[in-house]
Amino acid sequence: ETHGITFRIQISVKELLDTDVLLKLLFHLPVNYPSTLPDISVNSDQLTRAQCMDVKDKLLEQAKKHLSEPMVHDLILWIQQHLKYVVKQSATVCNEKPTLSKGTSTEDGIWMLLLHLDHMRAKAKYVKTVEKWTSDLRLTGRLMFMGRIILILLQGDRSNIKEYLILQKTSKVDVDSSGKKCKEKMISVLCETKVQSQHKRFQTFEVKEYSTLDELQKEFESAGLTTLFSEFVPPLLK
Repeated sequence: ETHGITFRIQISVKELLDTDVLLKLLFHLPVNYPSTLPDISVNSDQLTRAQCMDVKDKLLEQAKKHLSEPMVHDLILWIQQHLKYVVKQSATVCNEKPTLSKGTSTEDGIWMLLLHLDHMRAKAKYVKTVEKWTSDLRLTGRLMFMGRIILILLQGDRSNIKEYLILQKTSKVDVDSSGKKCKEKMISVLCETKVQSQHKRFQTFEVKEYSTLDELQKEFESAGLTTLFSEFVPPLLK
């Protein structure tokens, strides 16, 4: 594929208290890998979301040391040997993070993502999956249905939004016309931008259905997103 390849690896690692931690690693290798770093996603039922993000950050740091050479095997060996130290360090620095992140990069702050889905065949399962991902990644916003229009509006840390996109594009979230599980291929990123002062922050993630375009428009307007609505939503009706 022109987008590279994606694969999942599950490994079991002995952690601090000699308990097994099952790490679920997702690697997306772009076409020009290994000259370009892979995208990495980390999940584990035994670790907190913050600890998973720390593991991901450490893996990316290691990946930079192996740029231009195959690295996935080395990264897996490294995390097997160093997970307990990463998790231990994560616990000790969590209280310092607010001061560490002040003004460190243009990617700081809350970001917003607007996605358009063409359809959902297995709607109940699909919605449940989206709710789980947004909860795991601490994202807020709306999954919106209005007639044939399906929109996902998300707010949160930019790294978490990027990780959501990887999950959305690489996981089997729906079924095809024959009922087999399939990946989401009919998705459009309408907008990805930093949340501005005039934008209202969503406090939760909700699934909502609207019977008219006016109702949907009011949802956007109440969040200070009138321009976003007028630029991207009406064209979907054509």
